[in-house]
Amino acid sequence: MSPTDTARLLPWLSPDGNPCFLVGDGAGFVSRLADEVEAAQLHLAAELSEEARCVLDARMWTPGEIHLLAVELTASLVDVRRVAESRGARLPVPDDDGLDAAVGKRRPG
Repeated sequence: MSPTDTARLLPWLSPDGNPCFLVGDGAGFVSRLADEVEAAQLHLAAELSEEARCVLDARMWTPGEIHLLAVELTASLVDVRRVAESRGARLPVPDDDGLDAAVGKRRPG
């Protein structure tokens, strides 16, 4: 595996419920499909957050509505967390000098 080929956590599970990974340079069909799915998941999370705000601000809801909202928010949070994990794992790791400079510390020596 070359340095550009990193395992990417995909935004879906296998039929058995296990995580799916893709190894590649990020330019293939499955990578583009994963990008589209992630974008859709993030868009849905934004819409759901707005809907939750409206429902809660109205202060008039049934227990069933609150339960459904909690179920949908939970599923969305799982998706968004998976996107964050996937994207975070693909970030380049800064070298020690870059990290020290970013936080304003001097290296001993």
